[in-house]
Amino acid sequence: MTVKPTASPAILGLMTAILFLGQVLLRALPNVEIVSLLLLLYTLFLGRKVFYIVYAFVLLEGFLYGFGIWWFSYLYVWSIWVTVVYLLRQNTSALFWSILSGLFGLLFGGLCALPYLLIGGAGAAFSYWVSGLFFDLVHCAGNFALCLALFHPLRRLMQTIFGTH
Repeated sequence: MTVKPTASPAILGLMTAILFLGQVLLRALPNVEIVSLLLLLYTLFLGRKVFYIVYAFVLLEGFLYGFGIWWFSYLYVWSIWVTVVYLLRQNTSALFWSILSGLFGLLFGGLCALPYLLIGGAGAAFSYWVSGLFFDLVHCAGNFALCLALFHPLRRLMQTIFGTH
């Protein structure tokens, strides 16, 4: 008899650790990250429980990198991402998720510019967004490529662990 793990606190903690480790290991590559893909898959398998992982992950990032303005952005940017994934969770196409992941990478800087809009006005937000456009393009390409290459293998792995979704 095989026992499938549930979304227990220990499993959520382990998944958070994998997410955080993936981010830390890829930090040398600007805007190439595995976080978007892992959160996509976590959302497909855990549903709304993924928010525990999101907020624990963002808290860990704050402890490691400091609690700057960017940190507040991560609280809502990652929440937006998993909410979109949750709403579209019935789709199983790697190409669909790759395009959506790429679009998310492209929009990431614009979403992170929102606090600057509140703090410094439209000019500050626009300057922040424009200064990061190159990195948003890299983020877009990286998200697209990683998702296209790894979506199905990682999904099959999670199906083996958690059961069919």
